[in-house]
Amino acid sequence: MTRLIPLILCCWMIPCCLPAEDLSGIWKGTLTQGPGGCYPRYFLELQINLINDQITGKAYDYYDKAHFVKMSFTGRYNPRTRRLVLIEDKILQADIPPDCAVCIKTYDLTWSKEGAEEVLRGDWKGIIQDRRVACPPGKILLKRAAASDFPVDSVQNDTLQALQKQLHLQPREKEVVKSITVNNPDIKIELYDNGEIDHDTVTVFINGKLLLYRQMLTDRPLTMNIHALPGIEYELVMYADNLGEIPPNTALMMVTAGTRKIEAFLSSSEQKSAAVRLVYKPD
Repeated sequence: MTRLIPLILCCWMIPCCLPAEDLSGIWKGTLTQGPGGCYPRYFLELQINLINDQITGKAYDYYDKAHFVKMSFTGRYNPRTRRLVLIEDKILQADIPPDCAVCIKTYDLTWSKEGAEEVLRGDWKGIIQDRRVACPPGKILLKRAAASDFPVDSVQNDTLQALQKQLHLQPREKEVVKSITVNNPDIKIELYDNGEIDHDTVTVFINGKLLLYRQMLTDRPLTMNIHALPGIEYELVMYADNLGEIPPNTALMMVTAGTRKIEAFLSSSEQKSAAVRLVYKPD
């Protein structure tokens, strides 16, 4: 009995003994705002990626789906208190009435389980874009959702983002050659030349975001990494910049997720782009 007490105290005092919640995924609900805001109540969707208590993601704050503000955010999660603090750091897109202003927000939320539902609730505060004036604060209530109302982006650096804005690629038919389901959110995608190296070059998009531009396929992999949200479909599209010396433009794709390795063969031409769909479904 005397040996058991220190173990109980250890688990009570040390956060690592607590079960960890995976908050990665889609959370949807409402955001209220005090007097002085554009509307007293908005819809809110958070797309959360949680890795080792560090959070990144996107927020969609909207009155209707045609009028919204899209923000990126970072934050931290404390598994002991089940509290997460998120800080919006960049306006990615805004389509709001001219008499409204964008609030750059900080979220202070707590995770809980209410029956079968997972809930994030708490407060928010913020400042008005470019004016450094406080926005009327409010409350947030979100529930885990199976699907998003908006596109789920892949991570894209600033160089590729700027490049994509200048691209004018010829529209082509898309052919889905394979659908892959994995049970690990960390997905590595590698592209090799399929057979003889004949100077094929490819441009690759994932969920509409440019991730590779005019890269040559060789016996060394072109590598992309995704930290996937559960239940969200990620579509990779390989656009052939040329057909190489031996048409069509072909590639071997290797997908690695945890201990699983899956192969897919892609063939793109000047009329058609090959696509592969990936979905992460936890066990």
